Amino acid sequence: MKPKEVIEAARALAKPFRVTKGKGFRLADVDPGDTLQFDSEDKPRAKEALAMGVEVLSELQEMLYAQDRWSVLLVFQAMDAAGKDGAIKHVMSGVNPQGCQVYSFKAPTSEELDHDFLWRCLRCLPERGRIGIFNRSYYEEALVVRVHPELLAHQKLPPSLVTKGIWEERFEDIAAFERYLARNGVAICKFYLHVSRGEQKKRFLERLDEPEKNWKFSAGDVKERAFWKDYMRAYEDVIRNTAARHAPWYVVPADNKWFTRVVVAAAVIETLAGLDLHFPAVDAAKKKELLTARRTLLAEK
Repeated sequence: MKPKEVIEAARALAKPFRVTKGKGFRLADVDPGDTLQFDSEDKPRAKEALAMGVEVLSELQEMLYAQDRWSVLLVFQAMDAAGKDGAIKHVMSGVNPQGCQVYSFKAPTSEELDHDFLWRCLRCLPERGRIGIFNRSYYEEALVVRVHPELLAHQKLPPSLVTKGIWEERFEDIAAFERYLARNGVAICKFYLHVSRGEQKKRFLERLDEPEKNWKFSAGDVKERAFWKDYMRAYEDVIRNTAARHAPWYVVPADNKWFTRVVVAAAVIETLAGLDLHFPAVDAAKKKELLTARRTLLAEK
């Protein structure tokens, strides 16, 4: 397929999972096992599509870097074992490391807790011409902290500010922050990898049964399963309140990793292709300089 055909196919594949208006969104309407028209026998075709997508993504990223006008922020959120790391690894495999920055946000440090909740992510935003990837993000402040409100005590907020409306206020702050980024040339693309509880259990057992995967397992991951419904409500509320045309969510079925990766690649391609990227034009003075350099090189013995 030609690059334009790959881009059009990517747009068609990403569209069913894109959420730009959160009102009325229901997480229950998204099947974690959905693979659209594909089935298990289509895995080779999906891998081929991913390979073509990675190639086109590499070309778009090169133009993004050369043009030096836009930056792209990819935000990944999910329950444990949903496949964030694998999606990032496979989809971004063809991108020049010089043009890509990946940050994984874990529990806040004491220094981070001495600042506002956006601070640690704000200082990691991508420069113009680069793709920034947040593996978890400021959205944790409306997810894990909401499910475990006792964590608010560690954030040293004045008691008068910890009200019943704090989550709505954080939605407002996040939405305003993303609008500000969009107005300053940051293209935002957010992913929620939607894995089922049953598939998560299966993957946890694999981590326990396979020695080479033991390092991935944490006992805390199992404890969090007790709060599954709370997390689902929190994710649904987050998407409802922060989905926008300039900062869409892609709610990607994650029970089949091969399909998840193809959809993520399609969404990233769609985002980059919408930026009207091109290599910088060379002016007359530069062309003269290049011509002189060419003559000099050809004259060498």
